[in-house]
Amino acid sequence: MPTAHRSFFSPARFNRLLARCSVALFASAMIVAPASAERNTSFSYTDLFELEYAAAPRITPDGDAVVYERRSMDIMTDRTRINLWQVNLDGSNHQPLFSGKANYRMARFSPDGSKMAYLASHEGDNQLYIKWLDSGRSARVTNLQRSPSAIVWSPDGKWLAFTMFTPEPAKPLFTDMPKAPKGAKWAGAEQYIDSTLYRSNNGGYAKSGFSQIYVVPAEGGTPRQLTFEQSPIGGPLAWTADSSALILSADRHEDWELRPLESDLYRLDVASAELTQLTSKAGPESAPSLSPNGKWLAFLNVDDRKLGYQVSRLAIMSPDGKKQTLLTGNLDRSVNRYQWAADNSGLYVSYDDQGTRKLAFVSLKGDIKRLDVRLGGQSLGRPYTSGDFRVSDSGDIVFSQSDTKRPADLAVLTKRGKTRQLTHLNQDLLDHKPLAEVKIIKVKSSVDKRDIGAWVALPPNFDSSKKYPLILEIHGGPHAAYGPNFSAEVQLMAAAGYVVVWANPRGSSSYGEEFANLIHHNYPSDDYQDLMDVVDTVIAQGYIDSSQLFVTGGSGGGVLTAWIVGKTDRFAAAVVAKPVINWLSFALTADMYPYFSQYWMPGKPWEIADHLWQHSPLSLVGNVTTPTMLLTGEVDYRTPMSETEQYYQALRLQQVDSALVRIAEAHHGIAAKPSNLIRKIGNILAWFEKYQSKPAE
Repeated sequence: MPTAHRSFFSPARFNRLLARCSVALFASAMIVAPASAERNTSFSYTDLFELEYAAAPRITPDGDAVVYERRSMDIMTDRTRINLWQVNLDGSNHQPLFSGKANYRMARFSPDGSKMAYLASHEGDNQLYIKWLDSGRSARVTNLQRSPSAIVWSPDGKWLAFTMFTPEPAKPLFTDMPKAPKGAKWAGAEQYIDSTLYRSNNGGYAKSGFSQIYVVPAEGGTPRQLTFEQSPIGGPLAWTADSSALILSADRHEDWELRPLESDLYRLDVASAELTQLTSKAGPESAPSLSPNGKWLAFLNVDDRKLGYQVSRLAIMSPDGKKQTLLTGNLDRSVNRYQWAADNSGLYVSYDDQGTRKLAFVSLKGDIKRLDVRLGGQSLGRPYTSGDFRVSDSGDIVFSQSDTKRPADLAVLTKRGKTRQLTHLNQDLLDHKPLAEVKIIKVKSSVDKRDIGAWVALPPNFDSSKKYPLILEIHGGPHAAYGPNFSAEVQLMAAAGYVVVWANPRGSSSYGEEFANLIHHNYPSDDYQDLMDVVDTVIAQGYIDSSQLFVTGGSGGGVLTAWIVGKTDRFAAAVVAKPVINWLSFALTADMYPYFSQYWMPGKPWEIADHLWQHSPLSLVGNVTTPTMLLTGEVDYRTPMSETEQYYQALRLQQVDSALVRIAEAHHGIAAKPSNLIRKIGNILAWFEKYQSKPAE
């Protein structure tokens, strides 16, 4: 769900709309249990607060350096802290631009290279600032009531445009409520809801209002509101070459709430605030970007066929929308991000392929040249695909580098074809710690002989002559992808003595539309057997104690974990995190129910009750004997707590050893707070430790 990132079932307005515990070592010649002997040197829970990673690079106007967001975990506020740092492309002069307790982010250089816009929160809410690069001075240019986003300079450098949520007065139905007597303590006011999309996973119950577009003078002044829409407007925004208009993405249809993947591109005249529709394709058109010479407007498009997974493709058109050309029609992969080449010859695009985020150059004729770049490292919890990049005018490519033992650092692929690492953000924390070795394993599905991408992490000081317990960790989505990427969860599990395996069963993204849609209206199904084939492949290596198998997964991985324990008793224990247990109830309680009911289901839930029940893990609960823990955030509206509690109560009625863990202040993205990520991993490992068979003394 929507994100990117990306967690459970993330269509992300299709791509955007569409990401341990210490235990004793038991004496046994051939069985190795998780140990605490290296607790002082191995990767530990407290290390999560020390991790850092690089994101959102922007190359300086002279092309010699890059400004980026240095993101770290703040142990005092339990949140991610974002500061702006700069490093030369030769790796020298690594220093902070803005650093401290406030968050500084979203650096944007002016077209003439003389100024840098950015957001800062050190005076309360996020405000827009300008830094003059010649003098080094900064000034606040807005006094906004809410945080702006999608900031973009006008080509003439005179204006900054942005989007901002703009509230509207609530309109209650009942207006004749008597006034409470002085000193009376009545219940609070009721909340009157008459919208279809009335709550969201990370936003709670929706406030009245929409994002609107504003412009503000680049030297400061009063922002001017240009739109007054009654439906969502999406960023990013793009200016026309003459700075007279903005290009935006929106669905202005009256029934927009029931059209979850629809949006078109519009031209917004800055002087008159008049909107002109440019596209009318089925599905979303989004992320507009004008070529440097102003001749072409690039955008992302999904050909909407109501499939569970649909590839997002790159297209270009004339700025008036009359001439359109699809550029990546031959690339059966979704384009994540893109950037125009400075010489207008084509565009650089990132896309996921077989569990890895890659980079390519696409010409204006649609020719694709794949580049030797592997992005990643920005998903700290689990090994999801991720990554940012930026290209200089001269052709140097700065990107977030992927490494199984490190979160994202910045690296540069020079125009001469050489790669140089620019930052070493976690060198001080991790260089002296033994970490898990990650290896690819080759798996053939017993269903249809398809190749299944899979990876295994071996504990530090691994000894192939011994037997280890195994954890199968299953990704969410289900249309998402794991890969050979850094994962704090995997490293902590391995540090506790487990072999950890993860895979991309059928339904995963990064293998094309056909592979992802093998589970269309059929989930879970043969993806279960793919995962069992992965486990069997690792056991065949000879270093796994087959009586010590454990399974866990979150979101879509929680669905499959519950399905697995309903199908087999081969696992010693399971942890089902933030799952869907009953598709019937989920269809009418999840925040994105208009999307799920149209794209994941062949009909409305009351029309297809038998179909939904046949794919619900709850239908198999009578088979379950595996000790099972349930773990979900208390304010998760994507896979609501009611799903978890249904399964917990069913397990208790079945007298299955079970437990329920409610994570405080957590929505679907439990890892949003570092302490909650620790609680998640710690509870998983504690549950597995509880059900390890202990060799006789």
